[in-house]
Amino acid sequence: MAYGPELTITFPGGKRVDAEFSGRLISTDQSRAAGGEGSAPEPFSLFLASIGTCAGIYVLSFCQARNLPTEGIRLTQRPDFDPATRALSLVHLDIHVPPSFPAKYRDALVRAADGCAVKKAIQAQPEFSVRTVVDDESRVESLQSNAGS
Repeated sequence: MAYGPELTITFPGGKRVDAEFSGRLISTDQSRAAGGEGSAPEPFSLFLASIGTCAGIYVLSFCQARNLPTEGIRLTQRPDFDPATRALSLVHLDIHVPPSFPAKYRDALVRAADGCAVKKAIQAQPEFSVRTVVDDESRVESLQSNAGS
């Protein structure tokens, strides 16, 4: 089994939760209505944004590979939720192009966006393994000293 980068999730205060990986930090917070400060997107909003931005990079790469202008191209995304379960049931992605965009590439843009790795990962329905791991004292002390530096 191949593994991707490990993410470290921490709690910097309030309702904020951060994820650090590959030298990058992604911060989340809850809305004021949910007891947070609204200082960063909520995790589910980042999840939805990851779908749209992933499709976006595929559309952008398609255009760049063919020297097609990207001015005026944008994607809009609308999620639908099941009213009974409130679960995400459908994600609509529309690729908006200006009238000058070549007609012969319009369907190809859809195929490019369909290549989105985030969408494919969701469709693959991965399993989740969640467990509690008790760190030994030396690991806890190391984490505490690193947090203070």
